[in-house]
Amino acid sequence: MTFTEFIQSAEAKQPHYLLIGNPVGHSVSPIMHNTALEHHNLEATYHAVSVSMPELPTLIAHFNSELFLGANVTIPHKQNFLDTVDELTDTAASIGAVNTILKQNGKLVGDNTDAFGFIQPLTELEEEIETDRAIVFGTGGATKAIVFALNDFGFEEVYVVSRRPERFQDLEGAIACSYDNWMEFADDTSLIVNATPLGMVPNTDASPIQDHEIDHLTGKVCYDIVYNPRETKFLKQAKQADGIPVGGLDMLIYQGAKSFELWTGKHFPLGLVNMKLDEVFPH
Repeated sequence: MTFTEFIQSAEAKQPHYLLIGNPVGHSVSPIMHNTALEHHNLEATYHAVSVSMPELPTLIAHFNSELFLGANVTIPHKQNFLDTVDELTDTAASIGAVNTILKQNGKLVGDNTDAFGFIQPLTELEEEIETDRAIVFGTGGATKAIVFALNDFGFEEVYVVSRRPERFQDLEGAIACSYDNWMEFADDTSLIVNATPLGMVPNTDASPIQDHEIDHLTGKVCYDIVYNPRETKFLKQAKQADGIPVGGLDMLIYQGAKSFELWTGKHFPLGLVNMKLDEVFPH
């Protein structure tokens, strides 16, 4: 629903958390967070609202409501709240994007849990990561958080593949390259990330990697932040090339878990949420 529709609904008259983006109809975040809220018997609900640019002032005014408890922020709004909140965490300031808004001591605080969510699956694959070089396809909303996370994890060289690399020269901790020359850096790479929407429903036959390039995936951790479908074309290519596929659902869950714990101070029921999501995205 749109934010205008939400604010006129009965749900807006109860304590609530929001997912702010446009579009948000595809999101499974409400399933995750409402499962966690119910698990802890917390009297609040979580709603995905589509917010247009003209609706932003009304939304920002709504943040002052006692019924508004916090929010997640997704594209295209992750940078729109940098100057709206009262404070930024060091992580959000470093990344230059807000994906979590919380209330602390009467102030709105902007945080970013994307980097935390992205890195968690990699902590279980440290033995497979033999070099300090990574390649990231895409320059969208999540790329800054991914580069920040990889730098923090210890990657010394992070190549960001862009169709217009000249426009992406200023991202700290990253080296811009193009779709024409990324293969030159692939041999000494341990990790290749798809941070583009290529492969997402309904365009499931798309991938940032051309079929004739898949040999460059062999032996590498191949991480797709797309989570619908669970097995994207990029991950199928990784399997075909004897790479190590990592899907995007874990990143979504872990970033959401971090947000939930910041809002509520309660642990996030990972097992229960995974069971719920298995019903939506069967293996």
